[in-house]
Amino acid sequence: MSEGGSAKPRPAAEVSEWSAEADVVVVGYGVSGAAAAIGAAAEGADVLVVEHTGGWGGAAALAGGFIYLGGGTALQKACGFDDTPEAMHTFLSAAMGPGLDEAKIEVYAERSVEHFDWLVRCGVPFRAAFFDRPAWEPAGDEGLMYSGGENAYPFADLVKPAPRGHLPQMADKRTGERGGGYMLMLPLTKTAEQSGARVRYNTRFQRLVLAADGRVAGIVARSFGEEVAIRARRGVVLAAGSFAFNAQMVARHVPALSGRPGSAVEQHDGQSIRAAQAVGADVANMWACEAAVHTDPGLMIRGIVVNARGERVINEDTYPGRIGQALMLRHDSQGFVVADEQAVEDAAANRVSSGMPAPQPRWVSDDLTELEAAMHVPAGMLAATVGLYNRHAADGQDPVHHKAARWVRPLRPPYGVFDLRGHTSGFTLGGLRTDIDGAVFDVDGEPIPGLYAAGRTTAGIAAGGYASGASLGDGSFFGRRAGRAAAKR
Repeated sequence: MSEGGSAKPRPAAEVSEWSAEADVVVVGYGVSGAAAAIGAAAEGADVLVVEHTGGWGGAAALAGGFIYLGGGTALQKACGFDDTPEAMHTFLSAAMGPGLDEAKIEVYAERSVEHFDWLVRCGVPFRAAFFDRPAWEPAGDEGLMYSGGENAYPFADLVKPAPRGHLPQMADKRTGERGGGYMLMLPLTKTAEQSGARVRYNTRFQRLVLAADGRVAGIVARSFGEEVAIRARRGVVLAAGSFAFNAQMVARHVPALSGRPGSAVEQHDGQSIRAAQAVGADVANMWACEAAVHTDPGLMIRGIVVNARGERVINEDTYPGRIGQALMLRHDSQGFVVADEQAVEDAAANRVSSGMPAPQPRWVSDDLTELEAAMHVPAGMLAATVGLYNRHAADGQDPVHHKAARWVRPLRPPYGVFDLRGHTSGFTLGGLRTDIDGAVFDVDGEPIPGLYAAGRTTAGIAAGGYASGASLGDGSFFGRRAGRAAAKR
């Protein structure tokens, strides 16, 4: 049997007793589940949220907290940046990778400003301050940052850059514990419960209940060791996260992530996806993943990133997640940063504390030949790579990978090599195929009656590419829409 237990549906006729019921049953109380609960309650529905753990938040509450928004939000304007839905659409279409859902990209860009305003009305705070240093996230409570490589090649040549990483304000910030994701979830869950949504904790979703006519009529779950059936009078919204912690699914669909740490929570076990598939649901982009490379972006941008053969990989001024994806998906998580003394000193002077220790070089030498031997790089390869980079850097240029001129400078001995081999982690991006209102499609392209989904349980706006904030952004955006659609059914 697959991880998570059987996902086969339970016929409604076999349910002898419903332990609870609601108009709309939401599975999962992370960002998409909270938004779905608010959306459904706003339409007058009686809402019950079923959460696996003993509290709200999921992976969202532990995240850095970026919400990818744009098109001219009040925060962008307050920080002095112009943006339009058209520019946001152009960037997302280029950056989110092959296999993206054009309908979702279009509505997300078109209504991003309205979604930002909705978050503010829900009580999510943002400080009007722009953070302009290379980092995974701001050190303090700045509310806006470039979070997708918008100001780097190739995107900066395609459309005028605008920062779209919107970060909720957080005092006493502790990344991975009480960061921007926590400050997003706190007001959303308060809003959901003030709207009348009920929550049932310590209840693990297992499978769907099907009526005789094929409509999804509820769910089966386990609560404190007992199996319970919960009836959904109008619809079920699956919002229980990705399959990043289902080793079998990861090995089958995203083998590059196998054996790598999962940037999620263990409740992201794929059970919601499997249960929907068991009633005929279609999936999309199951091969796709986001990746992080665990080192200082400020160091990478001032040096060069090379693979196990000593070849340069990418423009180092791009979104660090793109560097992580390049290393994980195209270079087997094998890579190095090559930097010099000035690069190390400049990075240290501008480093943003992230809870990680400052990176230390694995090898230091004036001699590139010596470094090649230590790195097990083919003789002459690293020297050729550094030589080519320095030749053009002397003129402030990077014609190979197009790093912005402000970050281009010849590297001088002694050189430090920072070992990135295996320093990657990630999470899956694929999931159930849904329309812009969260209706889950079957394999024939027809919506499954009574079944909706949102967040990382679905294939959202990110396919083969990513920007920080895409998960919290489309999770809250399409979660809200899914809740409203389920309530209106």
